[in-house]
Amino acid sequence: MDERSQMLANEKISKLLLKLSVPAMVGMLVQAFYNLVDTIFVGHAYGADSIQAIGGIAVAFPIQMVGMAVSLAIGIGGSSIISRRMGEREMKKANKTFSNLIFLSILSSLLITGAGISFIVPLLKLFGATETILPYSLEYLEVILYGTVLFSLAMVTNSIARSEGNAKVAMNSMMMAGGLNIILDPIFIFGFGMGIRGAAIATVLAQGIGVLYIARYFLSGKSTLRFHPADLKPDSKIIKEVLAIGASPFARNVSSSFMIIILNNLLAFYGGDIAIAIFGIISKLLMFTLMPMFGIIQGLQPIVGFNYGAKNFGRVRESVKLAIIITTGMSIAGFLVLYLFPEQLFGIFSGDHQLIVEGKNAVRIVVLATPLIGFQVVGGALYQALGKARPSLFLSMCRQVLFLIPLVLILPKYLELFGVWAAFPLADTLAFAVTLIMVIREFKVLAEEGENMRNDPMRNDPLAGN
Repeated sequence: MDERSQMLANEKISKLLLKLSVPAMVGMLVQAFYNLVDTIFVGHAYGADSIQAIGGIAVAFPIQMVGMAVSLAIGIGGSSIISRRMGEREMKKANKTFSNLIFLSILSSLLITGAGISFIVPLLKLFGATETILPYSLEYLEVILYGTVLFSLAMVTNSIARSEGNAKVAMNSMMMAGGLNIILDPIFIFGFGMGIRGAAIATVLAQGIGVLYIARYFLSGKSTLRFHPADLKPDSKIIKEVLAIGASPFARNVSSSFMIIILNNLLAFYGGDIAIAIFGIISKLLMFTLMPMFGIIQGLQPIVGFNYGAKNFGRVRESVKLAIIITTGMSIAGFLVLYLFPEQLFGIFSGDHQLIVEGKNAVRIVVLATPLIGFQVVGGALYQALGKARPSLFLSMCRQVLFLIPLVLILPKYLELFGVWAAFPLADTLAFAVTLIMVIREFKVLAEEGENMRNDPMRNDPLAGN
């Protein structure tokens, strides 16, 4: 067993989770920060037209999320397999999975680029672009779509690096891309006078540098995994398992995009361009709040996957409990910041008085159930790491499809714009209740498995009987 496998199997859970999560958290925060910076720079670049420009990014972003959903499905699904194969000491299978993920990333991103460019205007109108917002969305999204392959490779390879226990490399890649994006934004937006298109170009170029960095890591021989070009040949069994496990994050992100189609059109009807811009800013702020939690999740998944594969069920439960405590603390902290300082936060994006006042009222409603989100995030990640595709998929669909979309469609009929905002905390509360029931049940199963292991020590060796 190599050094990283020893670490995943034996190191103290609290120390191990922090070691794997902190780099991921830093990287995710940098990524979230540059998304904020994009919107801030664009808002200030367009002055009186800032509402339409911010709305342009808000409408384009959920279309970009569809491509991200595919990449997350590949990265998270494949990483779960890699972690478990490493726990079972099946390195050949882990390496084969690695190469198949690269193949899937390139193929899927090329297909997304082709389809997106071909139908870009109808897509933007479908996602709620008004006549005044459409030109800004079009300028931004066109560039982003051409960079899809770089976004995809970055997300997939970062997930792979974390799956083998090397979160620091993924962090460095994300920090490099995020930091460069922040530097390039003002150069392209203001220096070259390219406005919103310049923001998109800066983002794509920065992602390309991040991909080059992590590619060098994998090709240098420093990683536990080995890339073999012959393994790029698609393996139907691996691809099927990747897509089954990855269906959960894919469904979550696609359902978010589908929800935004409904939401933007409702916002345009009940509140106009300003309501779309407000939701765009709230989404960015929530992303910045949630990203540290996703960093914890990315550190948690290789621990859970490896130890589940090695049948160390006690370590699985211990790591999940600790992750729940940490993410709940983060959720509460994020809620307090967003609820107490909304005017200051909205003022960063634009000086428009109406935007700030209406944004303050909206965000204080939307974030009411934010303290419950940390538990939901860990609950969904638990099933992904265990390779249990169906419950993971159900939890991913739960908040958006079962609760949020119906509430968004029903409440505005009676409460108008207030009903749109009120749907969010109600959906979060209901999704929390469902997640709590399922996680308690899963913990009982893990406890029973652990008891069986103690009664039958021969089952503790994944190679026993082979």
